[in-house]
Amino acid sequence: MKIYLYFSNSCRNFVRFFIEAPKYMHITLGSQSPRRRELMSGLDIPFKSIVIDADESYPSELQGGEIPSYISRAKAKAYQPRLQEDELLITADTIVWLQETGGGMMLGKPRDEDEACEMLRMLSGRVHQVFTGVTFTRREASGSYQMETIVDKTDVRFRKLKEEEIQWYVKKYRPLDKAGAYGVQEWIGYVGVDGINGSYYNVMGLPIERVYEYLVARLGLSVGEE
Repeated sequence: MKIYLYFSNSCRNFVRFFIEAPKYMHITLGSQSPRRRELMSGLDIPFKSIVIDADESYPSELQGGEIPSYISRAKAKAYQPRLQEDELLITADTIVWLQETGGGMMLGKPRDEDEACEMLRMLSGRVHQVFTGVTFTRREASGSYQMETIVDKTDVRFRKLKEEEIQWYVKKYRPLDKAGAYGVQEWIGYVGVDGINGSYYNVMGLPIERVYEYLVARLGLSVGEE
């Protein structure tokens, strides 16, 4: 399938560019996150999004990036009985990780506004890590499944937040659906984040650059001029 764009060059001749996705592969994003859907849409390739009901618990000994890697694979396994041979499933999970002396702490989605405020107090004035695990799953003709998982890490630094700022953000934006109780693309990101080392999109919930690299390398996604 080719998606065409037409541009006029300096000689006033029209040049046709295209993005071509493999004809045999339908892409399914297994996520209910509007941010991940938005990022996938930015690649200009057709895909559908679905909600996967999966157990997101994980072994207590896992640390850092091992956690979202494990959960993204659990999501993929929950969908496998429905996976078709011409389908690529993309599942993802994102966590905020706060490194402490002698170990670390995973910050998931807050249960209520009080916990959201407490998470932001913990992040205030400190550097934390955002890990996203992305799993790509295909079904072979033999009936077996091929799963590949990547993990992306971004360091994020918050300046010291005032209590009034924390309360304002939580009350207005209610970030109960976000790991670490914040969205970098929202008000708190504008005023509170003063440094990022790594992918900004990873902090949003999907390292879309890495997804694009996979589609090019494994499925032959191409961009060209005719």
